[in-house]
Amino acid sequence: MRRLFSPVWIGCVLTTIVLAGAAVRAQDSDLTAARDLYASAAYDDALSMLNRLRAADHPASQLRAIEQYRAFCLLALGRSSDAEKAIEAVVAAEPSYHPSDNDVSPRVRLAFTEVRRRMLPAIIQQKYAQAKAAFDRKEFAAAADGFSQVLVTLADPDVVADAMRPPLSDVRTLAVGFEELSAKAAAPPPPPPAPAPVVQAPPVVQAPPAPRIYAGEDRTVVPPLAISQTLPPFRGPAGITRTGKLEVVIDESGAVTSAVMIDSITQGYDRIALAAARAWLYKPATVNGVPVKFRKVVQITVKATS
Repeated sequence: MRRLFSPVWIGCVLTTIVLAGAAVRAQDSDLTAARDLYASAAYDDALSMLNRLRAADHPASQLRAIEQYRAFCLLALGRSSDAEKAIEAVVAAEPSYHPSDNDVSPRVRLAFTEVRRRMLPAIIQQKYAQAKAAFDRKEFAAAADGFSQVLVTLADPDVVADAMRPPLSDVRTLAVGFEELSAKAAAPPPPPPAPAPVVQAPPVVQAPPAPRIYAGEDRTVVPPLAISQTLPPFRGPAGITRTGKLEVVIDESGAVTSAVMIDSITQGYDRIALAAARAWLYKPATVNGVPVKFRKVVQITVKATS
């Protein structure tokens, strides 16, 4: 029988796979190092490292974190014009993000607020148009998610005043109606096909174990630190306070990969709270300095303002 693959070719493929995995781990380590440099006020060194990382390929959640820390460094160095461009990139990629009050100065928060107030109205209308196009194509699940994102963004404190006036007030009215229609029209997934009869069972290949997800009771883990962990305001009769619990899984880059409401507040608020939680960002949990996945339970207390 003719040999299809030479040992040399197979060796090259395996070497490429190993090197790619090593490159991803190195990028994660570099991002953590850049964050540490920023925290220690070494802004020039942090910015140089972030600029190198920016030129490489990264997942969307890491690119968002890179641009956020670039903006922090540029503002700290007094480069306001460059910082504004970096903030615009962050807001365009993740409209719900704004820095945590505990992690940045009032000057940084104000810079993000000014850019978000300027950009969010156009982003909201663009997201509404995309959701409506999905609805017209009868892609109801995607449309329902898109209209939900529009409503979450309309409740953002930086745009809430504009949301009370046209054209955003009209967008809110339409998004509420289409979100309900889309959710009702979204068909459940089809049942899985019946398994084909097996003539001869193939050899069992043991799947690699899934990465461990740590939790607060693990003594070896350093818990994640919140970079962005905000919730939309709760609407209802003034003075009413409600509590609930929300569980998120945070991956090795600090992004939220899943969010589940453990204790419900209300059906409507649960939906927009979960949508907001999926955009939260953290400095990831670590074990012996290595980023790991972490399951975090967040206690929610909301009070109706109107």
